[in-house]
Order: sequence, then structure tokens, then C-alpha cells
Amino acid sequence: MDETPQQDALFDGDFAPVSKDLGFRGPVAHKVAGITYRQLDYWARTGLVVPEIRGASGSGSQRLYSFRDILLLRVVKRFLDVGISLQQIRIAIDHLRARGVEDLTELTLVSDGFSVYECTTANELFDLTKGGQGMFLISVSSVWQEIEGTLGDLPSERIAQQNLHTENELESRRRAKTG
Repeated sequence: MDETPQQDALFDGDFAPVSKDLGFRGPVAHKVAGITYRQLDYWARTGLVVPEIRGASGSGSQRLYSFRDILLLRVVKRFLDVGISLQQIRIAIDHLRARGVEDLTELTLVSDGFSVYECTTANELFDLTKGGQGMFLISVSSVWQEIEGTLGDLPSERIAQQNLHTENELESRRRAKTG
């Protein structure tokens, strides 16, 4: 297994039902995640959800999102839907990145409307709700199931295994002229 850390990868492991050599452009990613293209662009530019396959690299280039990226986008959207601030969501995402969460499908995130918690056992969930605060539960595996079939029917791009960070056509032409 490759031990090289990936750029801003939140989760490790092979849990995607779609092939690892498929990427999805912004229009597909934002539709499946249920967000606007403007949100997608803003979250990528500010580092909340950076496309792990290919980021924007200048005018005319297009980001390419993995299944994992789209899953994370949908989870962020769910938290926004229940009223969690983007600032709190960023804190939660940064915490999960720092922890290096291995199995995404076993993860359940919990919120009291102000903070986001990770729930790993039924006992933890019980302790969190004891204070009488209402909690919003988002099971990442249920979000996965929602988007699993959808992506298979939408446009995707085959990624060259030897170079996942390919240059766009304009960069290629410029390089050919100067080289």
C-alpha cells in the first residue's frame, strides 16, 4: 500500500463503489452532492473539499472529483441543511483529516446544532444525548448509498494511472511550443 499522503485526503481505504480511475467534473459533482456550482467552487478554493484527482490549474482547466470527494460534499450539505455553520463544519472536517479516519462507512457524525461530534459507539451516542439537546445524526454510509447508483449513470472521465495530475490541453500546447 502506498504510504505517500494524498493532498488533503480526508479518508483512506477502498470504499468507493465506482472504479478508482473514474473522476467526475464539477457539473456532475455539484448535482450529485445537491449543492450549487458556486458552493462547489468556493469550497474548493477555500480548502474545505479539494478535488483529490485534479484541482483547477488556470484558465480553462476543470477540477475532477473522486467518489470520496462527492461523498464528503454531500455530508457537508447535510450539515448545512440542519443549520450547522460552515465554520463548525470546517472544524469537524479538519479534525477528521487530522485523525486519519480509515473506514468512512463506520463513521456517524452527530450535532447539537452548534457543534459536530463523532459517534463511534452506541454508548457515546447515549452520553451525548443525555443532556436533553436534540441531535442530528448523519450516517455517512447512508449518504454513500444515496449517491452510489447515481454516479454510475452520469458522465465520468477515465484517469491515466501513471499521471493522475494531468495538464490541460492549453498547458500541453504551450509546453510543446516552448519545448
